[in-house]
Amino acid sequence: MSARRPFGRGTHQRKLAPGTDLIAYFKALDAETRRGALDLLSEAERQAIDRAWEHWAHAGQLAPCATADGADWATWVIMAGRGFGKTLAGAQWVTARIAEESASDLRIALVAATLDDARAIMIEGRSGLLAVAAPWIADWQPTLRRLRFRSGAEAHLFSGSCPRLLRGPEHHYAWCDELAKWDRGEETWDMLQMGLRLGNNPQAVVTTTPRPGPVLRAIMAAPDTVVTGGPTRANPHLSATWRARIEATYAGTRLGRQELDGELLPDAAGALWTVELIERCRVTDSPDRRAMGRGTAAEGSGGGAPPSALRAATSPSQVDGEDRHTRTLIAVDPPSGDGTCGIIACAREGTGLGAIAHVLADHSVTARSPEGWARAVAAAAAAHGTSEVIAEANHGGKLVKAVLNAADPSLRVKLVHASVGKTTRAEPVAHLCEAGRVRLHGRMAELEAEVLGLIAGGGYEGPGQSPDRADAMVWGVGEVMKEVRV
Repeated sequence: MSARRPFGRGTHQRKLAPGTDLIAYFKALDAETRRGALDLLSEAERQAIDRAWEHWAHAGQLAPCATADGADWATWVIMAGRGFGKTLAGAQWVTARIAEESASDLRIALVAATLDDARAIMIEGRSGLLAVAAPWIADWQPTLRRLRFRSGAEAHLFSGSCPRLLRGPEHHYAWCDELAKWDRGEETWDMLQMGLRLGNNPQAVVTTTPRPGPVLRAIMAAPDTVVTGGPTRANPHLSATWRARIEATYAGTRLGRQELDGELLPDAAGALWTVELIERCRVTDSPDRRAMGRGTAAEGSGGGAPPSALRAATSPSQVDGEDRHTRTLIAVDPPSGDGTCGIIACAREGTGLGAIAHVLADHSVTARSPEGWARAVAAAAAAHGTSEVIAEANHGGKLVKAVLNAADPSLRVKLVHASVGKTTRAEPVAHLCEAGRVRLHGRMAELEAEVLGLIAGGGYEGPGQSPDRADAMVWGVGEVMKEVRV
């Protein structure tokens, strides 16, 4: 893009030498001068500069030309830290496909963890297609999950928790966001690949934070996959204040290496749980059941139950409303100070050697007063139709029971005291998981990150100072299973 005439509006025009590269000119300006110069442009001129994506993108955001072997790539994985610009890169890649001359009949799949995520992030988000591809869009039809373009191309929304929606449709291209969060990742990816068969070179772009899992690892290991990305700090447009604060808190930790540095980390040496073990324990509930739980309960003055409470999972052992759980309880690891209160819903199905423990949902809350986290416990109990609570009393003693009963006098609270370390208590529960006797309902990212950080022999290498969620889960599973032969 070069200047052939003065640019700007009215009396605020600025004359540049003929042939001046406007992109290079603006990139050479300091931030304050650049903002002033951009204000002088007409809307059409600003849009033209916005569309010069290849000049503004930073390393890792531009599509590769080929694989390391020089062949066409089938999958491009943009695996990077939070705030790197993955979503913008995905939207720009789709827009470039739409802008091509042969785009009239293109069919594009947009796949996120949920349909709500696909709409909120990939379509309507700040870096979504409505913002990036505006000049090419004809209309957006949310109820049909369809974005139509002026050329005749169409993009359709799909969910990583419902692979059957991808059984049948054919596509030229696909954009997959946060694949590591998909509830049914392997099935959804397989169905997408079977329909990704239109055109001479069908391709998929995966934009994701590097959470370990077998599906993402398998995609990255494929010979026709190219991986780019980088750390959070690679994005020069992020707030320096936010970046300094977040790096001061998480830099050097396992969570920081994953979420900020964009590293796909191996399992910690000596960990009681591995990613593979967690995936073997996982079951997927239908989204509507998981969203409804078994009732509603307001969580005090906070304006309702915490978001996790709205995802309370009912067990696959429920058939036509019949609950086959023989015991359901809420396990609580009270915080010290304003930390996290671990609140995990657990249940048991069956008896004897056939008994199965279920980890139903994570209702944990952070930075709440004792009355606040006690109300969250009461809300979780109501959502799962139980009054039974088991709570660690090492911090607070009998006051823990008092504050819980103040929130809901009907709660039957059992206090337990830790006499051994957290990882020592966790070992029997890890053995139950290895024996196939624990079911984890859906994905609980914070809980799973803590569980993965529990190291045999007493260490903890997960996020935060203490595995509050994991400790509550260990108390809960241990309690529901202690009266059966394990």
